[in-house]
Amino acid sequence: MKLKELALLFNGQIIGDDDTEITGVSGIHEAGEGDITFLSSRKYIKDLSGSKASCVLVKELLADMPITQLKVSNPHLAFAKLLEQFYVKPAKPIGVSRDAIISDTANIGANVSVFPYAFISNGVSIADNTVIHPFVFIGENTIVGEKCVIYPHVTLREKVKIGNRVIIHSGSVIGSDGFGYVFDEGRYHKIPQVGGVIIEDDVEIGSNVSIDRATTGNTVIGKGTKIDNLVQIAHNVKIGSNSILISQVGIAGSCEIGDFVTLAGQVGVADHTKVETGTIIGAQSGIMGDVKKGVYIGSPAIPYRDWFKAQAIFTKLPELHKHIRELEEKILALERRNSA
Repeated sequence: MKLKELALLFNGQIIGDDDTEITGVSGIHEAGEGDITFLSSRKYIKDLSGSKASCVLVKELLADMPITQLKVSNPHLAFAKLLEQFYVKPAKPIGVSRDAIISDTANIGANVSVFPYAFISNGVSIADNTVIHPFVFIGENTIVGEKCVIYPHVTLREKVKIGNRVIIHSGSVIGSDGFGYVFDEGRYHKIPQVGGVIIEDDVEIGSNVSIDRATTGNTVIGKGTKIDNLVQIAHNVKIGSNSILISQVGIAGSCEIGDFVTLAGQVGVADHTKVETGTIIGAQSGIMGDVKKGVYIGSPAIPYRDWFKAQAIFTKLPELHKHIRELEEKILALERRNSA
């Protein structure tokens, strides 16, 4: 594809040869002749000097750059769309495999693909153009929307509702029982978990994620939210739209997470915590209570500016301890002198 054709897709401005032939998309270091790459930050400009890419996507034009440039408003987004353009082929429906086990009461939409050894229970509804990969289990009365992709070994338990264009990666379990018990007379008694799970449109769920069903009502994941691998979401949690949960986040029961919230890796959220829209929680932080909009880090988490100040002091603790000991010795010496 000619560069001038790509420029039209993004309303971009070309500096260099607009007839450059683009045959692939790659990172700066891996790019070869015919590839287009992108500059995510000016700190990587130095890496372009050794790149063999034929074109680079930039937000601002670079002076004295031998590589042809395509100026666009968001290079990272343009790069993602080019990867899709060059490498992602639309899925062709393969129909329903004879080796899949499908209840007679299940409702399967048009152009649905069901691979061998999938199990689809009574009352399940799967909308048009959805793909169900091998060894997927879908429990009774679960609803799966349009254009979803459910990868191998995913478990969708009973009474789960999956929206449109949802992607669920291998090994994830949606609708497992919430962790609810009552202690009485020396043992724990299970609290039946009779609620459901609602996954709204355009959510992507990574591999080996557990999202528990509600005790009553529903655990809810809002539209556009993206969940990384190995995340645990407990019963009755409500997560807003377009939030990001990064690997190994753990959210205890009945928490409310707002829209556009970022929980970085290994964040722990105590039960009944409320996190306001637009909040960012740094990696390995622990949060509880009502968390107002802001940026926090630490365990327990504090505002990130305070945390950096505290860390600067923490690194000086051995030196401060030494000074304190020296001062204590001087004070003792003065007290001995005065008492003599």
